[in-house]
Amino acid sequence: MAIIEIHQQQGKDLEEIAEVCPFDAITIIEDSLVITEACKMCKVCIKQYPEIFSLEEETSRSVLTDRYKGIAVIAEHHEGDLHPVTLELIGKARELGAPLGYRISVLIIGYEVGTLAEELLEYGVDTVVLYDHKALKDMLIEPYTNIIEEFIEEYRPSTVLVGGTSIGRSLAPRAAARVHTGLTADCTVLTMQPNGDLDQIRPAFGGNIMAHIRTPNHRPQFATVRCKIFDSPKKVEVKTGQIITKRPTVQQLKSRIEISSIHIKKKITSIEDAEILVAAGRAIRTPADMALIEKFAEAIGGMVAGTRPLIESGLIDPRRQIGLSGRTVKPKVIITCGISGSVQFVAGMKGSELIYAINTDPEASIFGLAHYRLVGDLYEIIPQCISQLQRGL
Repeated sequence: MAIIEIHQQQGKDLEEIAEVCPFDAITIIEDSLVITEACKMCKVCIKQYPEIFSLEEETSRSVLTDRYKGIAVIAEHHEGDLHPVTLELIGKARELGAPLGYRISVLIIGYEVGTLAEELLEYGVDTVVLYDHKALKDMLIEPYTNIIEEFIEEYRPSTVLVGGTSIGRSLAPRAAARVHTGLTADCTVLTMQPNGDLDQIRPAFGGNIMAHIRTPNHRPQFATVRCKIFDSPKKVEVKTGQIITKRPTVQQLKSRIEISSIHIKKKITSIEDAEILVAAGRAIRTPADMALIEKFAEAIGGMVAGTRPLIESGLIDPRRQIGLSGRTVKPKVIITCGISGSVQFVAGMKGSELIYAINTDPEASIFGLAHYRLVGDLYEIIPQCISQLQRGL
């Protein structure tokens, strides 16, 4: 891959040079020109200042993979509680690492989170690395990335797992770039080869194919995973791990971002928390059809969810979409109505404990996943179900 190299700059008007970029991708840091991630490789800078900028082929970089061992999880927490995805990743890390004898480490960053570090040991991790400082109370991207970089350089994990949350999606790519490695986002399947290579599987091209990604020449291997993709582990009877407390440096805590105020967003009931879901698909076309689904969901004490076509037609709130571009759910019961079962939708609900599917097509893909199959018209089946429920049958 080609990159733009910067050469001799002494005696030049740096501000004038930086202004040549039409994408504002050239900035000045400590009296030196720096090309940022905004660069589109238009090569205007090379044409204007060939004595300063040049196009170079980046040599392939590989690492000695045997120097990297173990699996690390970047912990996430909120208002004194561990995020559920952290525990799910610990469970998966233990499963992946057991055949190779890999140790499991967890990095937790924050302020007054020592209790959470103790709690992490209850899930069978070997090491909890704790950075506890008042300046780390709120997530600022530069300090957190600095600490993750130091953690990776010191402990050299072969694999790093991060939650596919808004915070994780901010941190993971930056941390991966710092240590010159790749990142696979929103993985749905993770397995590990005997040599430590991580098989990362995720839907691609709108869920039409499953991409199988492996990076044999780079470490660590970074992957993000959404909540409720994997199961949470059970607590161990005897804690054998240790907590290692670290103190961040003044340099690590520096940030160009200043938090002026924080406003807590009112928590709303989410389909991710529902035990019973009624999911509507493309067969629902009008508000009257949607009203029928809502009436059915109310009758069984569940919540209404849907697929992308319903979001695009404005029949359902985007926050209630199930799938890779929506939410991942794991209810006790889900009833799909008029849903064919695309890869993208299935990836968001396949962990459901009990799946009922209603579809007129006996060959619908969703029937291959469902525990109970109802082949028929939902506009006949659902009214009958509502009638039976109202009669107490």
